[in-house]
Amino acid sequence: MSDDGIVETVNRAAEAGRMDFYRRARQQSLAPLWRVLHGLVTEIPKPTALPAHYVYKDIRPYLMEACELIGTEEAERRVMVLENPGLAGQSKITPSLFCGLQIILPGEIAPAHRHVASALRFIVEGKDAYSAIAGEKTMMEVGDFVITPSMTWHDHGNESDNPMVWIDGLDMHMVNLFSASFRENYPGKTHPTMKPEGGTMAEVGMNMLPDGYSRTSQTSPIFNYPYRRSREALSQMSRFRDPDICHGYRMNYINPITGGSAMPTISTAIRLLPKDFTSETYRSTAGTVFNVVEGRGLAHINDATFAYSPKDIFVVPSWASLRLEATEESVLFSYSDQVAQEKLDFFREMRGNA
Repeated sequence: MSDDGIVETVNRAAEAGRMDFYRRARQQSLAPLWRVLHGLVTEIPKPTALPAHYVYKDIRPYLMEACELIGTEEAERRVMVLENPGLAGQSKITPSLFCGLQIILPGEIAPAHRHVASALRFIVEGKDAYSAIAGEKTMMEVGDFVITPSMTWHDHGNESDNPMVWIDGLDMHMVNLFSASFRENYPGKTHPTMKPEGGTMAEVGMNMLPDGYSRTSQTSPIFNYPYRRSREALSQMSRFRDPDICHGYRMNYINPITGGSAMPTISTAIRLLPKDFTSETYRSTAGTVFNVVEGRGLAHINDATFAYSPKDIFVVPSWASLRLEATEESVLFSYSDQVAQEKLDFFREMRGNA
């Protein structure tokens, strides 16, 4: 196949005589595959997203300025979108994933709504704010991973004296690919309380289930995975296991009912990189967003090198090579479209320099 996409077996000299045929076929909404096949079925992934690094100390002033310009009532969700520089204007951090930073000031409420798109929140700054998911409130602090399942009522509020900032990660671009989006606002500002705080964790979070419990959703019933528990699990594991050569000490968030991914369309994980750990090169077809919870180091993504610090965000596009160096002990949260690719038999990976 040639660089312009035309299959190499096509007789280029004869193409001039086919132009009238192509023109008439276009009037019937027909087009020749042989002129575009190379761009549709590529020999290796051809990502449109670029490696990118979002330095939190540089972004935060814009979050604060946004608070002066618009309130949660008008904005509904006061979010600054992290746009991938290769996908400008599309509200995408990878072709399939959304990433934004939402900020809520003390006393504010982001009103209740629901939508088909599933969402994750990963807390970057603050404490004593809450998400209310299907009528159950959960308080949040830095490092907590919170899920809003598809088509579930949810609202957020800040009961503290300081701003609250978290990452919003959504699969809306997957939903929109299938033209499957629905959303609606709740009639009131907040959804009524249906279950006491901690109720869901008592039901499903202790490796037990109450009699008669049933659930049809593929999303984990646990909607807050507290950082204090995740961090302790990483620390414990690092005492008796060797780190993976590519991922360090990585643990995946799971649905305790099924043992599968905590979210059906988004893979979520957290990893510990010991001080002076340097990973082997890794690449996969999963576009991946990272948030630095603790530590400092270097992320080598293709030919780019980013020096990461706490609260920074960086993105690794599909089939980009990634190598991590931890100059300090580091904890990194990540989310990707891996689980969706696995269900569709798309996912591929390469470890080391193979």
